[in-house]
Amino acid sequence: MLNIIICGAPGCGKGTQSDLIVEKYTLKHLSTGDLLREEIAKKSDLGVEAESYISKGNLVPDTMIFSILSKAIEEQTKNSKGIILDGFPRNVAQAEALETLMAKLNKETTILLDLQVDNQELITRLLKRGETSGRCDDNLETIKKRLEVYESKTAPVSDYYRNKNKYAAINGMGTIDEIFGRISSVIDSKR
Repeated sequence: MLNIIICGAPGCGKGTQSDLIVEKYTLKHLSTGDLLREEIAKKSDLGVEAESYISKGNLVPDTMIFSILSKAIEEQTKNSKGIILDGFPRNVAQAEALETLMAKLNKETTILLDLQVDNQELITRLLKRGETSGRCDDNLETIKKRLEVYESKTAPVSDYYRNKNKYAAINGMGTIDEIFGRISSVIDSKR
């Protein structure tokens, strides 16, 4: 069973690469962003609260994210070849909670794939996405805030998994196929 975490700064291509990983390795894709957007679209209490954080470029509180995600992980790991987590964990406390949950489910995290893209390229990608997607969080001010939050809160997750020997830095520059080739090589070495 493969249980993969894909991380990297906003705009690094996590969603695009996750789709390719799901297709090649038949994993279940769990995106905190997608789960939150579903709640926002439903205008649930959770969705309204989450949107108040997201629209300002802030992270949604851990307890809110983990309650949504833990249910999804339990459901998806029962009858699948594994999962790919996109957008979680975003900080060390979430990583520790995830590892506790995985142990409870008698599962193990296989690897954290860290897509690395330089900041100017990230800004360019996110501004372009904002033009086409209409996402309210893809404007220059919010993008800069999201990148700052990523560096201060999320980047330490890489060290957490590096210390567990479950970390791989992936060069996220180049074509989608080039990046996917690098990712596939790492995943194949873990099978």
